[in-house]
Amino acid sequence: MRLKPQVHLPRHITKWFPAAIWRIPEEDKKVVYLTFDDGPIPGVTPWVLKLLKENDIKATFFCVGENVFRYPEIFEQIVEDGHAVGNHTYHHIQGLKSENVSYFKDIEQANHLIGSNLFRPPHGWLKRSQYHFISQKYRIIMWDVISCDYNRNIPKEEVLNNVLKYSRPGSIITFHDSLKAEGHLRYALPKAIAELKARGYEFRKIEFPKERRLFNPVHRQRLQKLRQTIRQVRRWA
Repeated sequence: MRLKPQVHLPRHITKWFPAAIWRIPEEDKKVVYLTFDDGPIPGVTPWVLKLLKENDIKATFFCVGENVFRYPEIFEQIVEDGHAVGNHTYHHIQGLKSENVSYFKDIEQANHLIGSNLFRPPHGWLKRSQYHFISQKYRIIMWDVISCDYNRNIPKEEVLNNVLKYSRPGSIITFHDSLKAEGHLRYALPKAIAELKARGYEFRKIEFPKERRLFNPVHRQRLQKLRQTIRQVRRWA
């Protein structure tokens, strides 16, 4: 099934993937969950991390494995800052356009570096067969508010309004720490954080303690080897 890029998803769409997480509401608590897709990216992800640290906020980053491979030091900083990480496939491929076996292999290739049981499909696109298979191993994390920061055809003010208009207790809010979204992101994210705080919201990262497979020493060793290889290549270049 293909999800159209709607800011706020209607209920009939969420029913297609009943085991997926669209919101995390808690009774009598004003909590929202900031999520960032497509990183890590130099210049963008570090800026997001700095802003989150200044505001004492923990968030969830759905990382593209290929970017983790290229920029392991930024990925490690995400983890060291206490944020949650999730799998966004290795090559940012779309489920609807992929054969199931190749799609599953791409996810596992990413997980080799990321080490998380959280998964978000790029663009929210999945076949029903893919959904049923993936949900056996991963928590599929969707969203109920998407900023549309990646859309350069809309003004930056609309990106901010998308977040503030539709956010509610338990909302999973999606931004993108990508070059394509950077301009809108730098405008909307600080203002969204400030306004949601003023409205009394608390920010949390997404995690399921009983089931999560934490980023562990094995994943750290893989990233350290990557960093060493990258340094050698840069010296030889």
